[in-house]
Amino acid sequence: MSLHPLTQQAGALIELGRYEDAKSLLARRLAEDPGEVRAWTRLARCHMNAGEHGEALAALDEGLRVAPEDLDAVDLRARVLRSLGRRDEARQAAREAVRIDPQWWGAYALLAELLCFPPNPDTWGEGVSMAEEAVRLAPEEVGAYETLWKLAAVAGNDEVTDALERHILSLDPTHELALSQQTAKAAKTPGVKASQAAGLYADALAAVPGSSSLSRGLDQATYRLLRGFRWLALICLLLAGAMVNLFPAEGEAPELPVSLATRVWVVVLMSAIWAFGAWRRYRRLRAGVRLNIRSLVRRGFWARIVLAQAAWAMLCALLISQVPWSDRPIPQMLFWAGIAPIAATVWFDRKKRK
Repeated sequence: MSLHPLTQQAGALIELGRYEDAKSLLARRLAEDPGEVRAWTRLARCHMNAGEHGEALAALDEGLRVAPEDLDAVDLRARVLRSLGRRDEARQAAREAVRIDPQWWGAYALLAELLCFPPNPDTWGEGVSMAEEAVRLAPEEVGAYETLWKLAAVAGNDEVTDALERHILSLDPTHELALSQQTAKAAKTPGVKASQAAGLYADALAAVPGSSSLSRGLDQATYRLLRGFRWLALICLLLAGAMVNLFPAEGEAPELPVSLATRVWVVVLMSAIWAFGAWRRYRRLRAGVRLNIRSLVRRGFWARIVLAQAAWAMLCALLISQVPWSDRPIPQMLFWAGIAPIAATVWFDRKKRK
């Protein structure tokens, strides 16, 4: 049976998120014909999406008074009752949906979640059976596997969750949850470098641009890259200290100032460290990762701190190595001044790695 034009227009407005406009159209339609159950269910969906669960339940009760066997109304009522915390009534409504249409996977998936969340040993087995039945009825529906994934995640079965994530991605390569989980696992695999992890997150974000979890993962990997630049500055600082021999053994202190040729040679070594350790690595990064480095430096306080630490350590290294010092106390002070900010944030770095 075709829908009334007002009900059709309201459905289009709901898809656009214009719930108030949809409510106005549905109110007009129901004033004309209060017996149209589809108008009641769409009105209930407007209220539900707007967070007005009590009003949604009232609209569904009106619709079910007209058509007690309407599957959409019964299913939506179960979801609204779950949102209201009335889980026993929600389970009863979900069972009614299964009775009305035993071949519809969505009712089984909903009932499975209602039986298993919060976890209850008395209903867990039945919930798992319902989730498996949903998958059997709809082997190509991502939603059925999502429910089974939730159950496996709560049970702590990492092997099953990993297999389900891979299968979901075979059905929908842009599925945000599965893609973020698989990307995070790949990025955290032992031996994966920060640049590789950032590339993995950048690839995933290209498929799901709006994912907040993938964006956070890319930011974390980018921070690891920036932290690596800081260690390059620390290596240069140590090299400068070794050139001057800041802490000589007693009686073995070489004469100061260091020759010009030695100072130039140290600058060459520092340049090589940055060329191969930073610039070459930066140029090999994906364009999206390079853009995120600049973005994170603008947005992230600690990212700016890391760069400031690297710049400060390099400044100290250059002052130690390029000024013709005649004694060691001032270079020694510069050496410790360059190291101190980095050492002070070691605890924070450990926290960021978790």
